[in-house]
Amino acid sequence: MPKISAPPDANTGRRRGRRVTSSLSEINVVPLVDVMLVLLIIFMVAAPMMQKGIEVKLPVSRRADKLTSVRPYISVPMSYRTDRRVWIDDEPIRAEVLAERMRQMMEMRTDKDVFLRGDAGVTLQELYEVIDHLKAGGVQNVGVTAQPRAAR
Repeated sequence: MPKISAPPDANTGRRRGRRVTSSLSEINVVPLVDVMLVLLIIFMVAAPMMQKGIEVKLPVSRRADKLTSVRPYISVPMSYRTDRRVWIDDEPIRAEVLAERMRQMMEMRTDKDVFLRGDAGVTLQELYEVIDHLKAGGVQNVGVTAQPRAAR
């Protein structure tokens, strides 16, 4: 854009002019994009590390089907022998209070079914102890889950 200037002043002989200049009034978004990409990468790397859970090695079966229901999962880890703790979804519970906890959970539900996931190293007797606690808590059906065998 051209500069506009006024005629010279009579007293000083200088020109007093109005300068019309174009100013850069746009926001520079490149640093913002850089920061956002770095934050995105940090969260993408950190998110898998934030997931908590218990590692259960499921037994293998040829006829295991994928489950689509939202019933609670009761996990019996290998450490059940020493500490007598089972997991309801992601919450550890002592086996002694499992029946009362199931009674509280089954009050509001119409289907009184749960899935039981036992570690492959857990004995059948230990699984039956947990099933007895579940039945005492009002659970009608206990489904034992297995991991499908890998295709050959």
